[in-house]
Amino acid sequence: MLKKSSQVALGGVIASLCILLMLMTGFFPFLTYAAPAAAGFLLIAIVIDCGYRWALLVYLVVSLLSLFIVPDKQAAIIFVFLGYYPVAKDYLDHHVKRKLLQWIIKFSIFNLSILSAYGLMLYVFKMPDIMTDMGSLGRFTGIITLLAGNAVFITFELALSRIFYFYQHFFRPRFLRKIK
Repeated sequence: MLKKSSQVALGGVIASLCILLMLMTGFFPFLTYAAPAAAGFLLIAIVIDCGYRWALLVYLVVSLLSLFIVPDKQAAIIFVFLGYYPVAKDYLDHHVKRKLLQWIIKFSIFNLSILSAYGLMLYVFKMPDIMTDMGSLGRFTGIITLLAGNAVFITFELALSRIFYFYQHFFRPRFLRKIK
């Protein structure tokens, strides 16, 4: 664990990088899904070096700021509903021993979060253009999108595992070993 001042500094740097990534969705609309995922990847450093509380605090700060200043509200809402996932993943990987149960919980978290996010966007914020942007698949647009999202989630989960490993075993020991 880092000293309190180092935790605050790291939290501020990671939060600002997450906000920068989220702001890029205003310039590059194709980053609507990639920017929240990349911002989530950045939380790995906070989880490992500062713990779950700090990671959730940084996630909360980025979520609130994203809702207010990010021009792409779809990306902001996706981060609000899924930005905490790297924290939850690390917790599940360390506290739930059975792999099958881990995957069931992870898929449940993902599907509940995505359905909640899109339900909020469609029915509360009245953003129906989200579904029309996805093509003319008719009434199957939502189901096909959810199935594709689950396939992408598997890739995201595997990438997140690799990035956790890379950060802990390569990046941190070689570049951050003197920081305490």
